[in-house]
Amino acid sequence: MDTKVLKPTEENIRYAGSLIAAGQLVAFPTETVYGLGADARNGAAVASIFRAKGRPGDNPLIVHVSESGEILPLVSGIPAQARILMEHFWPGPMTLIFPRSDRIPDEVSAGLDTVGIRMPSNPVARELIRRSGCPIAAPSANRSGRPSPTTAAHVYEDMNGRIPVILDGGPCEVGLESTVIDARGPVPVILRPGGITPEMIRAVAGDVRLDEHIMAPVAEGERVRSPGMKYRHYAPEARTVIFEGTPEKVIAEICRRYDAEQAAGGFPAILGFETHDYGGRRVLSLGVPEHPDEAAGRLFAALRELDTEKRTLALCEAVSLEGIGLAVMNRMGRAAAFDIIRIE
Repeated sequence: MDTKVLKPTEENIRYAGSLIAAGQLVAFPTETVYGLGADARNGAAVASIFRAKGRPGDNPLIVHVSESGEILPLVSGIPAQARILMEHFWPGPMTLIFPRSDRIPDEVSAGLDTVGIRMPSNPVARELIRRSGCPIAAPSANRSGRPSPTTAAHVYEDMNGRIPVILDGGPCEVGLESTVIDARGPVPVILRPGGITPEMIRAVAGDVRLDEHIMAPVAEGERVRSPGMKYRHYAPEARTVIFEGTPEKVIAEICRRYDAEQAAGGFPAILGFETHDYGGRRVLSLGVPEHPDEAAGRLFAALRELDTEKRTLALCEAVSLEGIGLAVMNRMGRAAAFDIIRIE
């Protein structure tokens, strides 16, 4: 298959929408990461997403709509807290968990009685949904386990020859997948952190809880309600380790391990803040500590760069858990299989 990379002109979006309507796959930009989309009502089309990605079938997908009213046939009810969050954060990088209707095939929900739905703010994504005439089920447009794609070039690296079209809408604005929230109860629960932070949710919903697996692995055989919870995700080929503690001690320990890896014939790199002095060692910048949104926008590209450079070890500085920093640490933690070392 010849994968075409197309600019999101009106004609090309119309063409991509016709492909989705015909049961094929299209990669497209959102404000979070690039998605790999299929008609969410078509179980066979959705199954082809799993084949293209090599994705386990027990990992549910998120359904994307262009308008709030489009969710009504897809759900069996809209909880009160979900309505509040929809009013404040849609369109945007927030996915809500709803009780699903029988219009959602098992391939989308991984057999669960719920479905995750979001309305992206990216205009190309919303126009594609309108042109396809259907809700679009879409995980990130990468091979399963790899860092999520934030540019069309990242998608092409993983999906060339596997899908017919990639719509190139430029770099993604947020750079991390959407916040996933279960708002079916009186207190919303964040299953996967993202650009809509706990502080933002608390301001409109009064309270919010964090799922226990945000910074911890899921037990073998346990079912999950959200993508990005169960498996080692976002991972480069390099072994990845995260270090927490005071900057001085973390920098010293990272430098020590970097030099030891290099002396043993390895090829290490550092994911760290550009204001910290690593003495000429290879550093992939996460921006500055005071702005975790910079780390959010740079993380996945940096993880992919580790593979491009064939690094054997990635030594990462921890990011503050405040605001979007929680989402950065969630992704970094899963890339490292939660190998997090506290430096006292």
